[in-house]
Amino acid sequence: MTTLLATITAVGLVGGLAPALQAQAAVTTSDTPDFGSSVKIYDQSTPVSTIQSDVDAAFNSQLRSTTAQFGSQRYAFLFKPGTYGRVWANLGFYTSMVGLGKNPDDVTINGAINVDSGWNAGDEKNATQNFWRSAENLSVVPESGTDRWAVSQAAPMRRVHVKGNLTMGPSNQDGGQGYSSGGYIADSKVDGTVTSGSQQQWYTRNSTLGSWQGGNWNMVFSGVQGAPANDFSKSYTTLGTTPVTREKPYLYVDSSNKYHVFVPSLRTNSAGATWPNTPGTDIPMRNFYVAHPGDSAATINSALAQGLNLFFTPGTYQLDAALNVTRPDTVVTGVGFPTLVPTKGNAVLTSSDVSGVNVSNLVLDAGTTNSAQLVRLGTSGSHVDHAADPQSIQDVFFRVGSSIQGKASTTLQVNADDTLVDHIWAWRADHGGAATGWNVNTGATGVEVNGDDVLATGLFVEHYQRYEVLWNGNRGRTIFFQNEMPYDVPDNASWQSPTGAGYAAYKVASGVTNHEIWGGGVYCFFSTNPSVHADRAFETPTTSGIREHGLVTVSLGDTGTISSVINGVGGAVPTPAGNTAPNRLVSYN
Repeated sequence: MTTLLATITAVGLVGGLAPALQAQAAVTTSDTPDFGSSVKIYDQSTPVSTIQSDVDAAFNSQLRSTTAQFGSQRYAFLFKPGTYGRVWANLGFYTSMVGLGKNPDDVTINGAINVDSGWNAGDEKNATQNFWRSAENLSVVPESGTDRWAVSQAAPMRRVHVKGNLTMGPSNQDGGQGYSSGGYIADSKVDGTVTSGSQQQWYTRNSTLGSWQGGNWNMVFSGVQGAPANDFSKSYTTLGTTPVTREKPYLYVDSSNKYHVFVPSLRTNSAGATWPNTPGTDIPMRNFYVAHPGDSAATINSALAQGLNLFFTPGTYQLDAALNVTRPDTVVTGVGFPTLVPTKGNAVLTSSDVSGVNVSNLVLDAGTTNSAQLVRLGTSGSHVDHAADPQSIQDVFFRVGSSIQGKASTTLQVNADDTLVDHIWAWRADHGGAATGWNVNTGATGVEVNGDDVLATGLFVEHYQRYEVLWNGNRGRTIFFQNEMPYDVPDNASWQSPTGAGYAAYKVASGVTNHEIWGGGVYCFFSTNPSVHADRAFETPTTSGIREHGLVTVSLGDTGTISSVINGVGGAVPTPAGNTAPNRLVSYN
């Protein structure tokens, strides 16, 4: 165990500590920390029967459960380097399968990492609610030659090597049911064919594929070797490289059974996976405060003030104040979908306008008292160039309404220039363990971008009540956007923007002179009142520096109307053909 005195030593106060500094010095850390009872760690000596029993118990406890989707259960299965015999791992809500090697091929699972339909109570025929699960940093040899990953939002696959084929539709998709609504893959390799099946949309970034088959509304690829050619008539938007990436930090264990977090390096105009031999920075676990449910905001902020990074273990954290990140290059991460909830209308996490802050692997639930923001990155009005070392937020999932009737005006506010927003789902809930409704779980905006030169790769934002994405910064770029407008609009009189009927899902502010988006999909399903309509899905200035590529609108079940794709241009949905047919716009400006 280590007590971190770096901050105190630096100012020469070790000999005579003030009480406040003595309290800070009491925080202890370890290279072999306690990750909590929700984390199971295996090595090659673990009987396969034990592993199978553990993953079965986690999944079966959720089988056709009416409460698991918004329950408190959390499961993280961690595998030390080695090859594991036949494990068939069905993944349910809040379940992660994670390898602990430096490279994905250090851990090999024979069998399956399986996500399918047929198990979620009330939605057995579909995979559209297969949220909050993940597979990371391992390889899988599929028993049948094909692994199934029929997920929807908030279910990342990162640093995974599929030694076979991968299908992303559920097993019942050919029966006319079995819809799925994902999703996200990054820094991965699939040796065989990826079949998208019934997936409505998908984003694949910086990976290597044998080949790709299938497409529905909005399939986006950037930096993907083996991606299909760009052809939006077939739903494909393909970029040869991704402008800026920094892969998510990952946990690994060394040969001495000591834990580390590895932070991959920044890459520009890149393609393909980073591994093996991912470049980056190694941080020993002793440089992290490992948080557990029950820790207060004051305790966690004390650890941050000492210069520690944060690692959250699975569970729910009630926070009466924001966690304030002020040190450059601080890493805030976790495992097993740790869930942070504000209790006093506060933000959950804020960062100063410093370089390199890296936030990942969290769920943020709005509390019952309205928060102005849940996460605020950088300082409003400050514009410091962070291009060489940007802040980043990755695999962070916001919920306004879940098991809580939450409220938040804005869930993510990005003020820091050059920030990387890499796979988030900001969701004002259309259903939950607690009741939802237009005047119940209120939320105006999912993502507000005020910083310049911000890049979003994988932006999922749904059901907010005004502009769901509001982009005020210049030179912003988005690669892949997925949105559903709010289902519960009571009538158009209650939903009027300054420019007409309804609010655009993606709004670029009038003062912006340069912005670009590739692969944007906006869907409506005005189930409370199907006569509701929105004038447009996207709203931007019409200057030459603002360009859009591959935009699509859909009226789900032909329930409600979007009158145009962007700024009055592009046809309406429902289309004359009906039957949930999409309307496409290849480019604008």
